[in-house]
Amino acid sequence: MNYRLPLLLATATAENAIETIAEVTGNENLKPGVIEKYVRELPDKAFALLVKAVLLIVTLVIMWQVIRIVTSIIDKSLKKTKVEDATAKFIVKFIKVSMEIFLIFSLAAGFGIDTAGIVALLGSAGVAIGLAIQGTLSNFAGGILILLAKPFKVGDYIIVGGLGIEGSVTEISLINTRMLTADYRKVVVPNGSLASATITNNNGNTMRILDTMVGISYSADIDKAREVAIKVMDANEYISDKFEKSVYVDELADSSVNLRIRGWVKPTDYVKARWSMNEAVKKAFDKEGVEIPFPQLDVHMREAQ
Repeated sequence: MNYRLPLLLATATAENAIETIAEVTGNENLKPGVIEKYVRELPDKAFALLVKAVLLIVTLVIMWQVIRIVTSIIDKSLKKTKVEDATAKFIVKFIKVSMEIFLIFSLAAGFGIDTAGIVALLGSAGVAIGLAIQGTLSNFAGGILILLAKPFKVGDYIIVGGLGIEGSVTEISLINTRMLTADYRKVVVPNGSLASATITNNNGNTMRILDTMVGISYSADIDKAREVAIKVMDANEYISDKFEKSVYVDELADSSVNLRIRGWVKPTDYVKARWSMNEAVKKAFDKEGVEIPFPQLDVHMREAQ
């Protein structure tokens, strides 16, 4: 019995069916000759694709290392300059990310991928993500403004207006700024808030004036109070002897004569000096008999006629 005849008939029937479908649909790629050609060329195409993929991976690994070397050189070069650490880190990170994105898109284009469609997709996704993380983007923009405008730097003692926060800056990142308060609490402030707030930087000069206000009674001797206050400043370890120390009447208030005691301190010692002066002045005035009054009201009564 000849088994080849049914097989030949089945093959011929399949070919006829494919030709019929190709004619009806108008798709020339369904014709048996085209399919046979595709199957015959498939191994060569697969091998070429494999070689291309290997070259792509090798190029990616090599160029990734090159980017690391380049950014490392830039980082070391910036450290030798007067650029601040926070600004240098931002520049290095920006260059690194930009080079990595450019590398990926270049390899994708070389592999035959339509990068225009990817860019359009990423743009649409970026808009959606941007709307979802508006606060983070605001902080990021604030961080860039702070790094460029430099209203303060690491180590400065700043006062943030409107937030009631003051302390020494310990770190400036792209999203937030870290501060250490006088009572050694760590505070993290979003850069968006800092960029729009009024910043008082107490490190503009090497020294800062310390004003201590104290009230004495109207019956007290002003000259004696001034002498006692000067002695208190002389004994204070934080107040500099290189600058003028002064005590003068600042205001004639309702219940007291307010004296302003002024000396110069280092910005980093300001809070400690203020606390120590308040205590020392009170103790010295009590010891010398200089009265510090409290608010009082004199009431005069008259009998009705």
